[in-house]
Amino acid sequence: MTMVNLESSPLNTTKRFVLLAVIFVLGLVSTNVYAEENGSHETGEEAHSSEFNAGKFVMEHVSDSFEWHILTYGHTHVSIPLPIILYSHNSGLNVFSSSKFHHGTETYRNFRIEHEGENEGKIVELNQQGEVIGLPLDLSMTKAVIGIFVSVIVILLVFLNVAKAAKKRSGEAPKGLQNLVEPIILFIRDEVAIPAIGKDKSEKFLPFLLTLFFFILINNFLGLIPIFPFGANVTGNIAVTMVLALFTFVITTINANKHYWKEIYNPDVPWWLKYPLPLMPIVELTGVFTKPFVLMVRLFANMMAGHMIVTVFVSLIFIFANLKGPVAGGLVSPLSIAFSVFILLLDVLVSFIQAYVFTLLSALYFGMATSEHH
Repeated sequence: MTMVNLESSPLNTTKRFVLLAVIFVLGLVSTNVYAEENGSHETGEEAHSSEFNAGKFVMEHVSDSFEWHILTYGHTHVSIPLPIILYSHNSGLNVFSSSKFHHGTETYRNFRIEHEGENEGKIVELNQQGEVIGLPLDLSMTKAVIGIFVSVIVILLVFLNVAKAAKKRSGEAPKGLQNLVEPIILFIRDEVAIPAIGKDKSEKFLPFLLTLFFFILINNFLGLIPIFPFGANVTGNIAVTMVLALFTFVITTINANKHYWKEIYNPDVPWWLKYPLPLMPIVELTGVFTKPFVLMVRLFANMMAGHMIVTVFVSLIFIFANLKGPVAGGLVSPLSIAFSVFILLLDVLVSFIQAYVFTLLSALYFGMATSEHH
């Protein structure tokens, strides 16, 4: 029997790291899973008069939140509260569970979740009279943040196993998970990085491009699984796509050569397009900032739209049940579910396409920034 030195094994170290990351995430979200009666915060008249709000239902399921909603049974909400981390100039650092807000219906430590106005969905600070006095610095662990941690754990588990298999089966045909991932890696290298950047320079940008592709792809897939701890609409959050686009922008700007900047500030065009009004330099400089903006909006809009369409089809069941009664809701439910499944399957294809397009455009930007002058 072959004995393995566990103390010196790199794989064992990485497994311990993944285990600690899992424990960290579970510790963040497992403060308490609580079920609360919605009727306890409503008068009897309000509870009976409340009707299904399709717009609110759709937005609640596609937007970020301070708690992870599991299910609603009747008037009972089952949710996992997430950590609230706020810094206020008046009260300093405040750390507490989002369960203190009771689904956003109550105020805690002079903070509350705003449900209307320009600060809708944000945490605002109140004075002793209950008036809004400003927005604290919000560093809370929202659903999207926890979703990112979950996706990172999945990525680590997948690629640590693939790396182990590749090392163990060196020189042999890949099998299992390695056989699934390796062709994708070769595709990004041979069909995206090398054609867009060049064979000599592509190796420098390949780690980022692979990380970008698999991060977007796995988060797209996890967002389609409506079961905790998956289902967070990470790539449908514009803050996440903005950060990804900023990474591309910063890497492009840092690695750009003198010919790239020359074509921006002094492009080879007729003189009357540059003097007396620097029309082309303005257009080229604007393009430097519109490229990452387009990356951000394209990924956000496509993934957000897919989630919204699914929730709209599901909400049709409750809309018909409210308008025509439970029988109408039951009759429309097969059609609604069929369309929802079709959109989900279409979203699987869109997930691949959006990850590929974001990676390809990033590679093209790197190629344009590093290409030699001819």
